[in-house]
Amino acid sequence: MRNGDDLEGFDGEASSTSMISGASSPYQPTTEPVSQRRGLGGLRCDLEYLRGTFGRIKLAEVVLALISFICIETIMECSPCEGLYFFEFVSCSALVVTGVLLLMFSLNLHTRIPQINWNLT
Repeated sequence: MRNGDDLEGFDGEASSTSMISGASSPYQPTTEPVSQRRGLGGLRCDLEYLRGTFGRIKLAEVVLALISFICIETIMECSPCEGLYFFEFVSCSALVVTGVLLLMFSLNLHTRIPQINWNLT
């Protein structure tokens, strides 16, 4: 049991002198400060991805799909149109899917959905 001498200066709360932040105090902050996010809702453009190999390839895919879709839409008449319609579908689908993937990777949205294997995608 403790006697009255051991509890001298004890008010039931921590002493304010022990909470002073100093070099010898054990009450130092343990987390790093949170940096301010720029952009809308924390979205930011990852320029390192766009400058990298995969970013350049994906950007080239989007541009080529757009050019092929524009070229196929300039045709006014065709006699057997099945191949034309197929190419139109493929170029439009490639433009949409690759454009969405480019946005996902360049805005770092893929980090918010960890359930999908993005390297395989």
